[in-house]
Amino acid sequence: MHVTYRPLLFSLLVAAMLYASLPAAAQENASPEKSIAPAPPVEQIVPIAGAPSGFESLSHRLLPTVVNVATSTRLKPEAAPGLPGLPEMPPLPPGTPFEDFFKEFYDRFQQEQGQGAERNVSALGSGFVIDAEKGYIVTNNHVIKDADEIKIVLHDDTTLDATLIGMDEKTDIALLQVKATAPLVAARWGDSDTAEVGSWIIAIGNPFGLGGTVTAGIVSARQRDINAGPYDDFIQTDASINRGNSGGPMFNMRGEVIGVNTAIFSPTGGSVGIGFAVPSNIVRNVIDQLAKYGETRRGWLGVRIQDVTPDIADSLGLGKPHGALVSSVVPASPAEEAGIKPGDILTSLNGETIANSRALPRLVAEAEVGTSAKVTYWRDGASRDTTVALGQLEEAEKKGLSGPIKSDPKAAKDAPATGASIDGLGMSAAPLTDALRQQHETGRNVNGLVITALDEKGAAAGKGLQVGDVILEAGQQPVTKVDDLQAAVNAAREKKRASLLLLIARKDDRRFVAVKIGQ
Repeated sequence: MHVTYRPLLFSLLVAAMLYASLPAAAQENASPEKSIAPAPPVEQIVPIAGAPSGFESLSHRLLPTVVNVATSTRLKPEAAPGLPGLPEMPPLPPGTPFEDFFKEFYDRFQQEQGQGAERNVSALGSGFVIDAEKGYIVTNNHVIKDADEIKIVLHDDTTLDATLIGMDEKTDIALLQVKATAPLVAARWGDSDTAEVGSWIIAIGNPFGLGGTVTAGIVSARQRDINAGPYDDFIQTDASINRGNSGGPMFNMRGEVIGVNTAIFSPTGGSVGIGFAVPSNIVRNVIDQLAKYGETRRGWLGVRIQDVTPDIADSLGLGKPHGALVSSVVPASPAEEAGIKPGDILTSLNGETIANSRALPRLVAEAEVGTSAKVTYWRDGASRDTTVALGQLEEAEKKGLSGPIKSDPKAAKDAPATGASIDGLGMSAAPLTDALRQQHETGRNVNGLVITALDEKGAAAGKGLQVGDVILEAGQQPVTKVDDLQAAVNAAREKKRASLLLLIARKDDRRFVAVKIGQ
């Protein structure tokens, strides 16, 4: 069939005729280009409150305080894995062509397999001057660790030899010293506790060996735990930090050091906007000790601790979960001498609130060794106080206060595989015997019930308990017989408690677990 017109074309023609019949002013108003308001002049744009207009002045003032750290490490020759070395070169008449030929062959083979001469490996990092008069420079421990030679390159390209004063692996901080022929420019410490999320910061360092580089960003988060050490309390930033920035300073807008750039999170190896700095309030205390003693001297309490979960807080009548729960006390430690016991919840140290278990190690470490510390703790539904004479952590670590016993396969073979079922907990348990101690590497000083079986869908398994764990206490009462544990379950039911608090030993570890009671 022949079509005489198209509907779409007809509609367009009608619209064009209607538009042409409009007055010129109406046509202008109908234009979409004319309806967009023009942008205001630059001078009329109101800046965001608190945002810096630029970093020029601050960068110019701070760049001379930052240094590049270059290290050199001599690696001893080692054979490559899985590649045997050659036998000794056979004795050949001196001066013959065969001697030169074999010597060249052997030297080349050994060099390719890592068996030749020592090799020098270089690395680059950052640091900053913190005491111009004494020539003290702060950097990361991992930047200079195992280095045979450390060079410092100042902002004006002056190169100086550096001496290692001391290092601390737990916080990844090291202190260097140089002897400068010209005056140095030192940075100032700031209070990292005043750095709030959203605060502007700048980072200066030596990324990829490029030299003094300034990047800017904000504090993205506080108190980050990245499993780098026992005192993790990192400041997170989105300022660009890359390899080579390690050891460089993080400055606030007053030009004060509030952190030492230490690590990045990156699936690619480059900056993705997630960098971490050790807070200055931690670094400053470490640097003071390294400068004074050449090592750290941290306070020591002598307890193992864990978080207070809502279930644990409820079972102990604490209310809102807070503090650090003592899971075990080291014998003859300051804590034991002060009367602290497993099951106590430490809530403050020298008047400073312990928000969680992560806060306590830092508070104790920063306290001076040998001083008396006031400790507030929760026990039997009431708050109590005691005074602890703090010991030294480094000395306690050298003594090696505990360790697992060795397993005896013969004794383990004779160990029973089952125990009595505990109604309400989804487990079976048995009293400890010599065979069970050997099988599960349990020390002679541990007394309780060993878990011999678990219901995979039961409450105990859901809390992470394992076969071989030893139940030391139930409801904060010692248990050595199956009847003791069952009685504790029944008593909790009578008190209308939803959970039963168990003290669990797993080899050298002690922790409390609140297990829901089945009906």
